[in-house]
Amino acid sequence: MTQTPPFEDLLALIEDRSAAFRAAVAGADLAAGVPGCPGWTVRDLVTHLGNVHRFWAAAVAAGPAGDPPSEEAVGPREPSGDLLEWSAESTRMLVGALRAAGPGTGCWTWWEASGAPMTAGAVARHQVQEAAVHAWDAQAAAGKPEPIPAAAAVDAVPEFLEVGLGSLGPWPHRPARLTLSATDGPAWVVDLTPAGAEAHPAAAGEPVTTVQAPASDLLLFLFNRIPADAVTVTGDASVLGELGAWTANN
Repeated sequence: MTQTPPFEDLLALIEDRSAAFRAAVAGADLAAGVPGCPGWTVRDLVTHLGNVHRFWAAAVAAGPAGDPPSEEAVGPREPSGDLLEWSAESTRMLVGALRAAGPGTGCWTWWEASGAPMTAGAVARHQVQEAAVHAWDAQAAAGKPEPIPAAAAVDAVPEFLEVGLGSLGPWPHRPARLTLSATDGPAWVVDLTPAGAEAHPAAAGEPVTTVQAPASDLLLFLFNRIPADAVTVTGDASVLGELGAWTANN
């Protein structure tokens, strides 16, 4: 798998993608729908990402724990004052908590079943993905979606495979091997079996299905933001429909 960027680079990417998110929101109608999040308005999206940042700031600050942070530790759910400043403060809280903790500090996470580290460093890695995808969502709502920068997308793809898919439990369909090949980066292989999803280096065997696209499009495809006809697919395309339904229902 690809090497995770250094911790400070992850923090910089969270800040960069969160700033891109707010820039898109500033040019959007807050009442507009968000194509990638059916039923949500742009205001809902801002509230969601701010709550995510504040939740993980509290989780990281708490250190090793068996349970997620309490409502009291996270704080109010609804934005107060200027919406964009509340969003910016949410990002500052997250990045500040991560920097104060350092990458090796343990904390509660929801992905214990995946075997991925339960540390502040792993939270930072996951939050790059969160901010990057939602920045794209905000841009799409404003009618101006832009590719996710490769610096964020190239690590977010294997993070999704290792943490997101790795936490979903048994694959409910016939076993399959899927290769995701970035035209601007490496390739990744994931085996989908009754034991669950397991990611491998790209040389591990022949795939049933191959998806090729820039890393940004691979990530957006995995998050059901763009359809299969927006990427290049060879082999058994039915696996992709099963994968999309599996991730959407979990």
